[in-house]
Amino acid sequence: MSWTLRIGLVPALALLALAALAAGSPWLSPGQLLACLDGSGPPWLSTLVFQIRLPRLCAALVVGSALGCAGALLQALARNRLASPDLLGVNDGALLALAVTLVVSPAGLVGPWWCALIGALTTALFTLLAAGGVGTQGYRVLVVGLGVASLLRAGFDIAMATLPIFHAGGMYAFSVGSLTGRTWPLLTIAALVLGLLLAATFPLTRSLTLLGLHDDSIRSLGVRLEHLRLAILLLAAALAGLAVSVSGPVGFVAIAAPIFARRLSVDGSAPFWSAAVIGAALVIAADLLGRVLAPPVEIPAGVVTGLLGGPFLLWLLLRPSPYGVS
Repeated sequence: MSWTLRIGLVPALALLALAALAAGSPWLSPGQLLACLDGSGPPWLSTLVFQIRLPRLCAALVVGSALGCAGALLQALARNRLASPDLLGVNDGALLALAVTLVVSPAGLVGPWWCALIGALTTALFTLLAAGGVGTQGYRVLVVGLGVASLLRAGFDIAMATLPIFHAGGMYAFSVGSLTGRTWPLLTIAALVLGLLLAATFPLTRSLTLLGLHDDSIRSLGVRLEHLRLAILLLAAALAGLAVSVSGPVGFVAIAAPIFARRLSVDGSAPFWSAAVIGAALVIAADLLGRVLAPPVEIPAGVVTGLLGGPFLLWLLLRPSPYGVS
């Protein structure tokens, strides 16, 4: 991606972040935001910004960055622009893990946040084993992933049917992808885990560019292809599981962010850093739209992205793939 386009993503994300802090009931003016930041505003304003809207914004940043990076990794791995945590069952596995935890020990609205990570990683390993590997064109793991996702979704429905109505209502609200009510302790841990996962992904940047070559060509360069694919799949699953643990499943972002990043790039590549920034912007925008479309009702970000994802997927299927496959 050219430096001009890369730099342009940062102010666009900053403007969206400011809009997210200002939008809602009540709407805040630039002067009120500035007064809140310098400490001269009234107590209610500081509470609104720092305890309600800022955690929501930080949650969107964590979720969007994780999903954008996860999508970029999976699309490069499978050489297929349809590859995403949504289609590989990773999101459903993370959600099912939370639901099962609540069934076993119904002490809260959802299970511990780290259960989503375990569920996502377990699902990724199961999908990889069931497919017998990723496959050279990515079709096999996608088809198996769709079957695994359907099975896990059915398991989640069964778990929901066994829960008391109070817990089932809370779990349903979580399952549609909402950013409301996130606390600073959860966001702090999630941000630290995200930083570690992104740091672990950084050494793979060069190897990701090699995945477009034939398998024999990659091996001739001394790359242990099987280990590389496993590492990429586990990292993508962990990133997706982290996103689900914070907000519940938010669809469309993991597919769209790498594609937008690739279209903005000069050489057609999709750097995972750019995909992470675009993913964060998409989630912030979806949450912002959900707040302003039908006030005073707030539409969860996952519902907004789901509404946008259908038309985007149809558009995607009608265009040629940069990988040479659909």
